[in-house]
Amino acid sequence: MTKLKTVVAMAAASALFLAACGSGDSSGSGGSYKLSFVQGVTGDAFYITMGCAVQEEAKKEGATVDIQGPQKFDPTQQTPVLQSVVSSRPDAILIAPTDVSAMQRPIEQATKQNIKVVLVDTTLNDPSIAASAIASDNVGGGKAAFEAIKQLAPQGGKVLVVSVQPGISTTDARAKGFQDAVKADSKFTDLGVQYSQNEPQKAAQIVTAALQKDPDIVGIFAANLFSAEGSATGVRQANKQDQVKIVGFDAGPDQVKALQDGTVQALVAQQPGKIGQVGVQQAIKALKGEKTETKVQTGFTIVTKDNLDSPEGKAALYKSSC
Repeated sequence: MTKLKTVVAMAAASALFLAACGSGDSSGSGGSYKLSFVQGVTGDAFYITMGCAVQEEAKKEGATVDIQGPQKFDPTQQTPVLQSVVSSRPDAILIAPTDVSAMQRPIEQATKQNIKVVLVDTTLNDPSIAASAIASDNVGGGKAAFEAIKQLAPQGGKVLVVSVQPGISTTDARAKGFQDAVKADSKFTDLGVQYSQNEPQKAAQIVTAALQKDPDIVGIFAANLFSAEGSATGVRQANKQDQVKIVGFDAGPDQVKALQDGTVQALVAQQPGKIGQVGVQQAIKALKGEKTETKVQTGFTIVTKDNLDSPEGKAALYKSSC
């Protein structure tokens, strides 16, 4: 297999602005800040890794942090979790919104309670209500995923995107980055995006059906952890491992195993730890009335069998626990 280059793309923030003072002890002295981290979904290695970094950074800052999340990546489940967190009156909330539209009002309600909000990973239609928004360069990640498939299948052919559901800022951006890159290369044909609703079993069914309709598919871009897991299952069930190259987004234990087994050929690993660390830093700045960065983009690393055991490859992998 052609050795893929490790890509590390870092883009720093734009436009600084002076955040308003938070309630309570805005100087940070005389007591610790109370933070809450609302995950996109519990049990996901991406958010577990982020949560570990949030806890570590909060400890450095002398702050306490509570971590909660919904059982599914769903705004109808995340909203009551957020409302419960708001009722506990934290000084600041770090949250990964599960929908750009549906979570707008619930998060606005939190800011009206004089609680500082920092968006981590995902965002909103109007992120200006937050002190800061930290996320991966998801469009760039999608383009990098296509470059990986291009190197794995240089002859070209049909490619498919398996994503989560419409309306999620991160996965929508990844799909766009991938599809834009496909359209710019005449060797490849874009079969569009299909949605797994974050269910690995559904992703497997999507891939099985897609391979029945288009048995000559050469590549699949799985836009998140569960989509990659299910896509790998679908390809394996169709006995197409030698033909179909899968590039997954995220690098949890299941994805690493699939990479080691050869079912998935490359992973686009984000930096959830960095997102969590910067999220806490921006929240503390907002609470102290210091300038915050309205937008921070973090990079990613392409992980393959070739660099999996390298220091850089190991550092890119997600945690299943702290």
